This record gives sequence, structure tokens and C-alpha cells, in this order.
Amino acid sequence: MKTRSVPAFLLRNPAAPAAWLLVACLSLVGQRASCAEATGNGNLGALGRMVNFSGRANVGTGLNVFLYGFVVGAGSPKTVLIRAVGPGLAAFGVSGVLAEPALTLYSGSQVIATNAGWGTAANLAELRSASQRSGAFAVNENSRDSALFVTLNPGPYTVQVSGANNTSGVALLEVYDLDAKDKVETDSDNLLSEGQKIFRDDTFGDEVFWGGQLRLHQAIAGEQLGGVGPGLSAQRALELGLKVDMDRVPPAVVTALRAGQVDLTKPQATIDLLKADAVVGIKVFTQGGQIQSMGITCALCHSTVDNAFTSGIGHRLDGWPNRDLNVGEIVALAPTVKPIADLLQLDESTVRAVLRSWGPGKYDAILDKDGKAFRPDGKSAATVLPAAFGLAGQHLHTYTGWGSVPYWNAYVAVTQMHGQGNFWDPRLRDATKFPVAARAGLFNVRSATDLVTSKLPALQLYQLSLMAPNPPASTFNAGAAGRGQAIFNGKAKCATCHVPPLYSEPGQALHKGSEIGIDEFQASRSPENGYRTTPLRGLFVRAKGGFYHDGRYPDLDSVVNHYKSVLGFDLSTAEQSDLVEFLKSL
Repeated sequence: MKTRSVPAFLLRNPAAPAAWLLVACLSLVGQRASCAEATGNGNLGALGRMVNFSGRANVGTGLNVFLYGFVVGAGSPKTVLIRAVGPGLAAFGVSGVLAEPALTLYSGSQVIATNAGWGTAANLAELRSASQRSGAFAVNENSRDSALFVTLNPGPYTVQVSGANNTSGVALLEVYDLDAKDKVETDSDNLLSEGQKIFRDDTFGDEVFWGGQLRLHQAIAGEQLGGVGPGLSAQRALELGLKVDMDRVPPAVVTALRAGQVDLTKPQATIDLLKADAVVGIKVFTQGGQIQSMGITCALCHSTVDNAFTSGIGHRLDGWPNRDLNVGEIVALAPTVKPIADLLQLDESTVRAVLRSWGPGKYDAILDKDGKAFRPDGKSAATVLPAAFGLAGQHLHTYTGWGSVPYWNAYVAVTQMHGQGNFWDPRLRDATKFPVAARAGLFNVRSATDLVTSKLPALQLYQLSLMAPNPPASTFNAGAAGRGQAIFNGKAKCATCHVPPLYSEPGQALHKGSEIGIDEFQASRSPENGYRTTPLRGLFVRAKGGFYHDGRYPDLDSVVNHYKSVLGFDLSTAEQSDLVEFLKSL
């Protein structure tokens, strides 16, 4: 049967070179084509979202078929859902419907796909999913309505609707662009992309502190490379928990590393990796081939790697706490820590001792507010680095409930990373609770150049997009975990506070230390005087360094044993084992 191709046309408007004209045509063979057009300035996104096109017509026999033409524009392939609905229209009161619509998709004169009865399609599961994604009204899979789910390369296409077995009647043709995005989606994608870049690469101007005041880059380079002291070898950098993003390492360096041709015992290897922007969370600034300054990013503490290349070198894992990172030891390498000592009104040797007391995977974000370096039992007041994933739906960001994600991002960017930005929290005016902050005016930080505030929305969105990872199936017993879930929700009373599926509490998820059977020390350092109900998904990532805010419980069995006495429940050995397996499965 001969058909007439009537594809859409994307034309330049000669009266306005920056404008475009979109023409889509429908036709019944032997009749005049009916066309619709849309115009706009700039690019197609100016219209918002063109999700689908639909048209209804009477389809006859013989050559009286229903044709629709469209063009996939230059660029990437596009996935589309095409439907020819006849019987499905009866539910909407349409009479005289086409009983057996048949779809044929042409590229030029070549048939590239056909369907007569979508329930018979080989890719039925994909068709179901595509229909749900598109928002198309439901049709019965057992009906003779037809559908195609295809990915098309750029170019013109023609869709033909005909009546199988010489049937005729009213048919609805629909073409859905499953890749189309409205302004909300586009804006969200752009913000998400911006947030990732900020999280990974933005120093907020903190190089003024780390490079300009502490001169940490000089200690990393070493005397032979224009710095001071012995320098930081790549081997020692990895021992201190710094990570290398192998996807940023130049191919030649990867080859040399594999061949064992890179001397990791020398600072030069560290400098080369820094210059390649491959060290996670550290940015260097060079001039004439020499490192002149350095700054840090969010990723320093809240990203790690999967060790795909070797230990400490692999693909980046954003949101995972770097429990290997010895922040205090790295900062203590700086030629001077006088700015920190002056703030705390201590001598530099004491500050270095405090920094070195933290150990791997720990950091004290309150030291510069209350000056408390140690707990009453003499142990470091530092807490384990928290996960930055799994925060969607969570009200509070930190172990002790200081505030939400954007609050804590501003707090850290300005007062911990020492970025150039504004920060306001009148709670820190309390000279009894926060003597250092009150004295230094850290409750109201103002910068002539604010490099933080405008970035908070994108940074927040990116962090909220970081889902808690699923543990490898090999790391827990699935059968035991299934039994343990019932214990979690019932006998062990875990779900009272760790409410599924958040595994935290909706609302103000804070408790006094007495409620959970521990001391009040860390809670008392927070304006809210409480401990957050920490979300439990992705616990396997946080096993290193221990559980709870300070890592006091070395394993999950220790956590369960603690709560047995606090909450007053008892478990058999088998029940406790099952509960632990469930926790490991989250």
C-alpha cells in the first residue's frame, strides 16, 4: 500500500534569525494535510514542555489511513511511546471506534516497527512502564489497541494508523516524548548538576585560610618543591586517609601507576595528583608551575572512593563519610596553626595536641564555639564523620540537632572550612554555653564577598539526592534479616524511634541522653541539648570507627546490648543475631 509521508519540519523564521518555527502535519491519504505550528525565541525549552501530540480521525479502509509526521531533532536519540487507541475510546463515550487499530512506523519508506494489539508486544513490560511514565490514560492489555516503545535516532518519521482486517472507525493517535522535561525538571537538573560541582569542587574562597594563613600547601610540597619540611609523600597521604579519584587521574599517570613507575614515597607524586585535581576534597592554586595556595571542599570529609584501582584510589562515592581521614593530623602538618590558637586563646603546641587527639574519621565542629577539646572522661570531644547521604525526609542534619541541611552547610562552609560568606545564629551569643563564639562574634559572620549563600540551594538539592547505598548481598544473611525485621518492628522496640522507611523520626527527632541511656556531654554542646535519632540506612558504610556520634560502640551487637537494658527487652542469641542481620541489610 502506498502511503504519503508528512513529517514535521523545524524551520528558521527568516524574519527573526533567533526564532524557530515547528510544524506538525496530520493527513488522511487522499485528503488535504492538516498542519499546526508553534513559534518561539531561542530554543525549544522556551515553550516549556511539549510532552506529546495527539490527534483523532476516522480511519477507513484501503488507502484511507491516518498519518502523522514528526522529527527527532539533531543531537541525541529520543525515546518515544506511540499509541493507536480505538477500543479504549469506548470508555470515554466515543462511538464508532476503530476495532483493530494497527500501527506502522516509517523512516522514509522503510518500515522500522509495527504493532497490532499492544498486549502481544515483545517488550510489553517496557510498554507498561512507558505508559505510566508518560501519564497516558490506561488501556486494557487484552484490547486491540496498539502501541510502540522505541528509541529513534535524529531524523524524520511517519506514523501510520490503519484498520486491521478491513476494520474502520474513530482512532486516537498519541506520540509521547519520554525524554521531554518541563521547566521544573530542567531547573532541577541544572541545580542538581551545579550542586554536585559545588560539593566536589567549591572552596567558597577558603584558600585564604588554608593556604594564606595556615600555609598548609607548603607542608605538603616540602622544602625541595618550594615548601617547608619533608613534604607529604603520596604514600603518607593515603595513610592519612586522603583519597584519589581515579577518573580524574590523567591516563598516562594511570598507566605509570599500574607499571609501578610512580614513586609514591616522594612528595612529587602528591603534587602531581593535586595539580591533576585528582585528590578528593583538595584544590590547589598554581602559578608558574608552583603551588601557591590550597583550599578544601565538602568532599574532603564527605566523599570517599571504592578502591577500584587500589586502596585509597578509585571511583568517587559522594556522601560516604571518609572514616579513614585523619583531619587533625593533616591540619597539624601546617607550618602554623596560630589563627586557631589565637581564637581558642591557647598556644600552638596545645592546639596541635588537640588536633592529633581526634584520630582517623573524627572531627570536632564545635571546638571553635565552646572550646571543649575533651570529654569529662578525658577522651577527645570529636565525633565520627557523619554520612551526607540519606538525608531526604530528615529534618535535622547533625548528631545533636543543630539545624537542617542548609543551616549546617552554611555553618560548616563559613565557620569550619573558613570560606568567605555570611552566617547568623543568635544562639551562639550565649557566652556561658559558647564562650569562644560569643567572644569572637561567630554568631554573626559577615564577609565583604559572599561566596557561600548563593550556593546553598544547589548544595542542599544535591545532598538530598544522595540516596543511602544498599549493602552488598554478600554482607548479610537475607533470611536472617527477614526474621530480624519483625524483631526490629516488634520485640526490640527499634521502630518506636527509627520509624520505617525513614528509619528516623518524622518531626523533631531529638532525645535527651537519659532517654537513650548515655551521658549528656555532646548533646549539651548543641543549642538544642539533644541527640538526633540518626537514620539507619547505609549502616554498613559507617561501621568503621564505631557507632553512635562518638563511635563508642564498636559493632551492632554492642548497640543492641546497650538498648536491651535501656528499653527493657531481652532477646535470645538467635533473635539478636537476626536483628543484627536486619540492621546490616538496611
